[in-house]
Amino acid sequence: MRRLLILGGTAEARALAARLDGQADLHVVSSLAGRVANPRLPVGEVREGGFGGPEGLAGWLREHAIDLVVDATHPFARRMTASAVAASAGTGVPLLVLRRPGWQQGPDDDWRWVPTLEAAARLLPELGRRVFLTTGRRSLAAFTGLDLWFLARSVDPPTPPLPGRTVVVLSRGPYTLRGELELMREHRVEVLVTKDSGGEMTTAKLAAARELGLPVVIVRRPPVPGGVPLADTAEAAAAWVEAQAG
Repeated sequence: MRRLLILGGTAEARALAARLDGQADLHVVSSLAGRVANPRLPVGEVREGGFGGPEGLAGWLREHAIDLVVDATHPFARRMTASAVAASAGTGVPLLVLRRPGWQQGPDDDWRWVPTLEAAARLLPELGRRVFLTTGRRSLAAFTGLDLWFLARSVDPPTPPLPGRTVVVLSRGPYTLRGELELMREHRVEVLVTKDSGGEMTTAKLAAARELGLPVVIVRRPPVPGGVPLADTAEAAAAWVEAQAG
């Protein structure tokens, strides 16, 4: 029996685990980093917590006789992906990176692409005074030096420091266009800041910004390391796993 480790936490990771669940010749283990207090759990065996960097992950792969790894972490989980690449190279365990496609700008979108959160912060004063932040609970420190008002949304309470004038909304997607329009109108939002996470669960905020004519500042996702096989859907990742049997 082959053993597959899915580095998960995303909808694609859960879909992949569900697709492969029950195969007689495959045992699937999904690993969650533990950064969300009450994560959505995939089917099958689940482990929680980090590995201790590339060396720790490599040791875990050897100890548990893992045959294949799929990195289906968040597109901005740069360190986890780097650890997976290094551990795969060090152990010879084949690795696939599963990344959902990024968002595509439409003709009616007013998007401003930036490389980092810090670059997003520098751009904000010229775009609006009331900012809707959807960049994750660990990102607010980048905006603390700004004399602006922030609506910050995250699944769990954000990590300090926070900007001086911040209202926190704890919520988990998927979101609706109607709900996002109501939220933005209620708080008189003038600009949206987000990361290019991709996927359908949170696209409603982009549609709402388009309908309201608001500018959107989007942080580009880090590139996937070169030389690593890449899939953009759970179906494609499952096909790769099945092909390794040959």
